[in-house]
Amino acid sequence: MKAFVTGGTGFIGEQLVRKLRERGDEVVALVRSPEKAGKLRDLGAAIVEGDVTDAAAVRRGLEGADAAFHVAAIYKVGIPKSERQQLFDANVHGTEVVLDQAIEAGTPRIVYVSTLNVYGNTRGKVVEEGYERPGDDFLSYYDETKWRAHQVAKDRIANGAPIVIVQPGGVYGPNDHSELGNMIDQTRSGKLLFKLFPDAGFNFVYVDDVADGMLLAHDRGRIGESYNLAGPKHTMGDLVQKTAELSGRKPPRLTMPPILMKSAIPIGPVVGKVMGFPPNLGELIKTSDGVTFWGSDQKARSELGWQPRDLDTGLRQTLGQAPI
Repeated sequence: MKAFVTGGTGFIGEQLVRKLRERGDEVVALVRSPEKAGKLRDLGAAIVEGDVTDAAAVRRGLEGADAAFHVAAIYKVGIPKSERQQLFDANVHGTEVVLDQAIEAGTPRIVYVSTLNVYGNTRGKVVEEGYERPGDDFLSYYDETKWRAHQVAKDRIANGAPIVIVQPGGVYGPNDHSELGNMIDQTRSGKLLFKLFPDAGFNFVYVDDVADGMLLAHDRGRIGESYNLAGPKHTMGDLVQKTAELSGRKPPRLTMPPILMKSAIPIGPVVGKVMGFPPNLGELIKTSDGVTFWGSDQKARSELGWQPRDLDTGLRQTLGQAPI
C-alpha cells in the first residue's frame, strides 16, 4: 500500500516508517525540515516538505495514499507560556488540518496517534478506552492540547470518517530526547542525584511496540475505535531502579520532597538548567506528583494481537545490552 506519514522524523514516526518500508509499503513523509530527513530517504521514503498546518502540503502528500498515519505532535511538559501557541498549532490545529485533508482526499483508512494522557490523572485506577476524564483540570498544556486533538478525531469519527485511534503510554527507547529519555540517561550516567516523583505511574511502552501497534490498528482495528497501546504498568521509581541495576549504578538513596520542589517554582528556569529539567517546575510538578496515567491494553491485545515487551527487555535494548 501507499502510506502518508506525518512526524516521520520524530522518535515514534521514524520507527513506523522503517517498519512500513520493511514490509514493502510505499511511504510519503511530510517533513518540516528536509535536512533532517536523511534517515527517511535512506529507508526509501518520498519526502514532501511542509508543516502539519500547511493544508496544501498535506494534500500533496496524501495524493493516491491508501492510508494516513498522523503521528506528528510536540511532546513537552514544563514549558513556559511563550511556547503554548506552538503546541496548540502543532497538536490541535495540525490534527484538524491532517484529518480533514485526509477525509477530503478520500483516504480509505486513517490512524491517529493520541495518548493515554487524554484520561488525565487516573488516581491509581487502570482505565479502559471508554473512560472519560472528570472535568477539564488539565495537568499540563501538552495534556490539554492532546485532549483537544483527541476530541477533533472523535468529532470526525462521529461524522463517518474512517479513523482508528491509538493511545500509547509512556514511550521510551534508544535516542529518546523526551523527559522520560532524560530520566533514563541521567540514571544510566549516575547524574541523577535524587529520586523525583517515584510514585508517578505510567504504562511504559517500547517505541518499536508502539509502531507495531499502529500497523496492527491499520490492518486489524475497527473503524471508529480507540486502542490503548499501554504496555506494562509501573512507577517512575521502578524505571529508575531497573535502569540503575542494568547500568551497574546505585540508584539515588534520597527522594526530592515535592514541597521542596514547589518552593523552587519561582526560580524554575535556573533550577531546571542545573538539574537538566524544563523551566516550568509548577507544570512539571502538577503532572507528576501523585499522578497515574494507567490504562488497560487488553483490547489491543485481544482485537489486534498486540504483544508489547516487558520493561526489563525494553530497557536492556534501550541501553544497548540486547539486540533490538
